[in-house]
Amino acid sequence: MKVFDYRYSSSLVTNVILSWLNHPSLSAGQMTDLIYTEKELVQSLREYIQAEESKLAAVKSWANKLDALTKVSTSDPEGYLAHPVNAYKLMKRLNTEWAELETLVLQNPSDGFISNMSIHRQYFPDAEDETGAAKALMRLQDTYQLDSEAFSKGKLPGIHSNAILTVDDCFDMGKTAYNDADYYHAVLWMQQSLKQLDGGEETVVSKEDILDYLSYSVYQMGDLPRAIELTRRLVAIDPSHQRAGGNLRYFERLLFKQLNELNQDYQPASEEPIKLGTYIRPKDHLPEREAYEALCRGEGRSRLFCRYQDGKRNPRLLLKPMKEEDEWDSPHIVRYLNVLSHKEIEKIKELAKPRLARATVRDPKTGVLTTANYRVSKSAWLDKEDDPVIDIVNQRIEDITGLTVDTAELLQVANYGVGGQYEPHYDFSRKDEPDAFKRLGTGNRVATFLNYMSDVEAGGATVFPDFGAAIWPRKGTAVFWYNLFKSGEGDYRTRHAACPVLVGSKWVSNKWFHERGQEFRRPCGLTEVD
Repeated sequence: MKVFDYRYSSSLVTNVILSWLNHPSLSAGQMTDLIYTEKELVQSLREYIQAEESKLAAVKSWANKLDALTKVSTSDPEGYLAHPVNAYKLMKRLNTEWAELETLVLQNPSDGFISNMSIHRQYFPDAEDETGAAKALMRLQDTYQLDSEAFSKGKLPGIHSNAILTVDDCFDMGKTAYNDADYYHAVLWMQQSLKQLDGGEETVVSKEDILDYLSYSVYQMGDLPRAIELTRRLVAIDPSHQRAGGNLRYFERLLFKQLNELNQDYQPASEEPIKLGTYIRPKDHLPEREAYEALCRGEGRSRLFCRYQDGKRNPRLLLKPMKEEDEWDSPHIVRYLNVLSHKEIEKIKELAKPRLARATVRDPKTGVLTTANYRVSKSAWLDKEDDPVIDIVNQRIEDITGLTVDTAELLQVANYGVGGQYEPHYDFSRKDEPDAFKRLGTGNRVATFLNYMSDVEAGGATVFPDFGAAIWPRKGTAVFWYNLFKSGEGDYRTRHAACPVLVGSKWVSNKWFHERGQEFRRPCGLTEVD
């Protein structure tokens, strides 16, 4: 016997997964625009309310005046009409004034509001954006080990906020996960929705719906005793429920069979509430998931030394050398302080904002750029021809690193909003993707220079899971490392990630240097790991 669940279909899940994978992820700048759009719509709504109230006041005035007239006229119709003025005014009222009243009643003060809505609606987030935002919250929940209850109350590490999730919000979060066959998160959020409903919070969603989704999700997580207990609660509320009776009988037979096979006695379901850690989170595509997320939570190590660096007696750095800090010794990762000024950062962001588009990755098999769910950000590419500030920044990066920017890629600017991330990846191309940068004709990516253009309130670190380094964003600083050994072989230790932004907005810009043109600036080594 199968468990009947008419809400679930493979085509629906496929569509939701595809939507999520192609989720465009609104940038922080775009989200800010939406805030002001909503404010404008609220003002438009208030104007509509005022217009409706004015219209209603005018209609009430008409009604009061006509009510007084009809009381007089109906008390003695013949005597009333015997006066020629009254007869004239009756004709006038019925011919003209009632027509004016009809016109007033037919006026629609909502036209302006509807027109304003129509103009702005084309820029509103769609269902795909909403699903992506829900997935971002779940990503943050996993990475930073946030309990659903704390999350629903707006309690984030080190952050005090009035932002809350209602019963209906939690239910919608759970339903998003359920539709993606993500029963782990469906359980967490349906349980939180049920808890808040049982706590007396007002809601639109019914308890039966929550229990329906929750019981089936718990069953999918392999917890038959609790699935049975939840389904019994559902049957008690609604004995005629379409699926609950059949599911309950199926769950009970399945559990009885398992207990017989294991020769065990029945144990009632745990009375402990379902929360983070109750069930094991399913494994996914990322082998270093646990190490990566631990680093994102700040469980990394740091080996910090500092010095002044003049770019090997570069004339532009002699009088004002760069402050250089060691973030890691092997591979050598350094941070430079005061690389970009506030004015330069604002100009770069201003140039990038109109061009921001969903960041892409290169398909290792085809070499074609495509979007991926493991990189959620917006990016733009800036050339020195776009503004003098780009040329100045390029020259500064060249002075600091000693590498030529002539064969480097354009300056890439990226914006990560809440939940924005880039899971562990390599910046260089591996041997199984030899054509990744073939069209550029400049060889592999030899080094990465990453500018931090904002502070981040929580989250957003750059982490290296292989050796446990975590580098936290500090506005105006930059980090630099080599992706290749001097021999040209890839340094696989440089696999790194951009942790999800928990609170705030993360702006970065990076310069990727390529092999060609660096022959005399970084000579080849004699061994594979030089």
